[in-house]
Amino acid sequence: MESLLTNISSNSTAEPLLSLFNSHQTNCNTWDQEWGTAYLHRLAHLDMQLYQDFYTVWVFLMVFNCLMLVVGVVLNSLALYVFCGASAHSSASVVYTINLAVADLLVALSLPARIALYHSGGSCVACSYVHTFSYFVNMYCSILFLTSICIDRYLAVVHASSTLHRWRTIGAARCVSATVWFIAVVVTYSFQVANKVGGLSSSCMVLPALFYLTILEFLLPLLAVVVFTLRVTCFLSCSHSGMPHQSRVRRTRAIRLLATVLVVFTVCFTPFHVRQVLVYFQFRVAGEAPGQGARDVLAYHITVTLSSLNSCLDPVVYCFVTDSFKRMWRTRRRRGREEDGEVGFTKAVITHILSIIQDSVDASQMFRKWMDQSNYVLT
Repeated sequence: MESLLTNISSNSTAEPLLSLFNSHQTNCNTWDQEWGTAYLHRLAHLDMQLYQDFYTVWVFLMVFNCLMLVVGVVLNSLALYVFCGASAHSSASVVYTINLAVADLLVALSLPARIALYHSGGSCVACSYVHTFSYFVNMYCSILFLTSICIDRYLAVVHASSTLHRWRTIGAARCVSATVWFIAVVVTYSFQVANKVGGLSSSCMVLPALFYLTILEFLLPLLAVVVFTLRVTCFLSCSHSGMPHQSRVRRTRAIRLLATVLVVFTVCFTPFHVRQVLVYFQFRVAGEAPGQGARDVLAYHITVTLSSLNSCLDPVVYCFVTDSFKRMWRTRRRRGREEDGEVGFTKAVITHILSIIQDSVDASQMFRKWMDQSNYVLT
């Protein structure tokens, strides 16, 4: 994300913060003066340097992002179709899952702007702002909603009979979801606006801000997922023998859910944020400008692509959120068949009525001909 936020001039306005890094002030000013303007055109997630130095990777990521666009839109649209159409089975888990599907769908729909960036070789600055805003808002929304699902499963399994269980209401889930969206939008938009007007001009301010954002919006949720997964696993291991078979199956499904969430965290989000931390310490300790080397550019684009992959992997989580997903799917299919049946029955009735009318018209015409022939014979 530093490619987004370190691209303006070098007029620092936060002396208290910069005083913590006096030893690297010269490096900060030099980097901003040399690279500030150039990075305005390096906002693209696949910029000209990657196109020139790693053309094969450029083509591969183009194709891969197109596949993610198709798969992400189809799977998340299907999930929204299933969950939103089965309101009778709504719960806190379903609320979080619907919001997760919306976030993943928006991530997938932001990929066309990213593909346009690839095609333009980094020259489409407007596309970069559109993609970067939607990408980071929905990436952090996905992280927080996955964490919310994990906490919800923890409360459902470990504290099923305690007072903490009251936090699993639909109203509480909606409040949490609205708060997640608000925080993600405000934080990302604030970074973009401050960066655009020059409020976050120095990399000495940008990199620490990104480092703290990584801790708050990735490391703490990851620790929460790990701790709650271990807590649920230990709880079920201790009480597994005395459970009824049905409860044992349902709680085993909860372990699979938490393990799936942990895998998504590890595969999709960990590489990107580990790189963020390494870039921060590389600049602070070694004084090296971030993103200048070919390896840095390659690592950046690969980790960003992996973090977008969650829009395709999160639908795996939907199958384990509750045992109601398949029931919801069967309900939607049954409703569809009933609607098709009603349409078919109505069509059949209309066709039958029309055929009766047509027979009546034919009969009247035949009767008129018979009368005409009779009158002709009589005369």
